[in-house]
Amino acid sequence: MAATLVALGVAWWRYHKIPVMPLVSGAVVLVFGTLTLYLQDDTFIKLKPTIVYLTFAAFLGAGLLLRKPVLELLLGSVFNLTEPGWRKLTLRWALFFIAMAVLNELVWRNASTDAWVSFKAFGFLPLTFIFAMAQMPLMQRYSAIDENKSADSALPKQDAR
Repeated sequence: MAATLVALGVAWWRYHKIPVMPLVSGAVVLVFGTLTLYLQDDTFIKLKPTIVYLTFAAFLGAGLLLRKPVLELLLGSVFNLTEPGWRKLTLRWALFFIAMAVLNELVWRNASTDAWVSFKAFGFLPLTFIFAMAQMPLMQRYSAIDENKSADSALPKQDAR
């Protein structure tokens, strides 16, 4: 919990704003971490990933319903995709977050606390990385050509000797 507060403070100090996703995640960490410590019940901390994943999925899903893919707002400066590409990528991430919430529920309800902690530490991150890498073909397929560049500028220059 202390690391979360420090990270949010550094983000505010450095950028004078806190992005929505870390803010939501930080709030959930603080609420559920406090409940876990105060009530001496680890159920709350085990629920936290489910709540965070479902919140992200709802956020992405709401953006799709409002025809504003949230991923485009968050990552549009890094990736240049077509509108259908952003919609498909956003839908995939929303479904991934729902699947991760379900997976968290299955693990914490059917495994020991030690097994859940290990899975949380060494399972979620690799699964997220693998999923992100699996989205590369979609991102390449729906990549939008920058309007400031012509298709010819992407070709290697010929040596004019």
